Amino acid sequence: MTATANRLLFAWLEVTGLCNEFCDHCYADSSPKGTHGTMTMADWQHTIDQLAEMGTLDVQFIGGEPTLYPHLPELIRHAHGSGLSVEVFSNMTHIREDLWETFTDCGVKLATSYYSDTAEEHDSVTRLRGSHRKTRANVEKALSLDIPLRGGVVTVQSGQRVQEAARDLTALGVSMVGGDRTRAFGRASKGAEPTISDLCGHCAHEKCAIGPTGDVWPCVLGRFLNIGNVLNSPLSEIWGGDQMAEVLASITAEHGEGAQSCTPPQFLPMCGPCNPCVPSVGHCDPREANSEPVTATISAPA
Repeated sequence: MTATANRLLFAWLEVTGLCNEFCDHCYADSSPKGTHGTMTMADWQHTIDQLAEMGTLDVQFIGGEPTLYPHLPELIRHAHGSGLSVEVFSNMTHIREDLWETFTDCGVKLATSYYSDTAEEHDSVTRLRGSHRKTRANVEKALSLDIPLRGGVVTVQSGQRVQEAARDLTALGVSMVGGDRTRAFGRASKGAEPTISDLCGHCAHEKCAIGPTGDVWPCVLGRFLNIGNVLNSPLSEIWGGDQMAEVLASITAEHGEGAQSCTPPQFLPMCGPCNPCVPSVGHCDPREANSEPVTATISAPA
């Protein structure tokens, strides 16, 4: 597929691998030991400029925990000034006042993960005491400021209160609540090598992810499939280039022609929750829409 036929409409910008939480199911393997990588603020601004020039519509700042990246307000304002729609995917435990101001000034949308209606269970997933209280309080603050907010409930532990978590978010006023099963990437893989068969097959279709060292991936989960590096080549050459063509050929060989109709909504803001959707079904894979609910794919934290 040519770059012309496959426009780059959306990009995840993983500005840091640092996170204040240490979830067992983290696909990015981020943690308090993570770093901001080698991309400078100027590098990120240049990348955002390239995305805007290529006609990209939306960017989502992710991590790690993007609110821990010191230049996030500047990057949000730069993206907004370039005409890009901005979403920030955050655990919402660490939002400074200057970030709230930036969110409201730039029409930023927020997305967050939520694991239970009880603090004990939520905190056992994040391994950060007080995370439930902080996340819930900042969800309420975002809604009070009329900031659009999506919630994602990921099934991590056996018997987890996912239904109750979704109802709690809805009761708070969150209008869009999706969910997903644990994906076997990062720490959730428990050391197993990731494979193309674990992906949905929708990778590099109108979207890509860019990591804190400048690597470009076909999606946020397919970080083991490198299609280039923005520190070495213009993004316009990477997108649709030979390396990307090789990766797409490998994905097609595994999944066949044609991508799935949707991807997990907590990852991709251009997609809304499908019907039926987890946690009522337990997954967001259209191939499994009539199957039994998926519970946990990893054990409870020790």
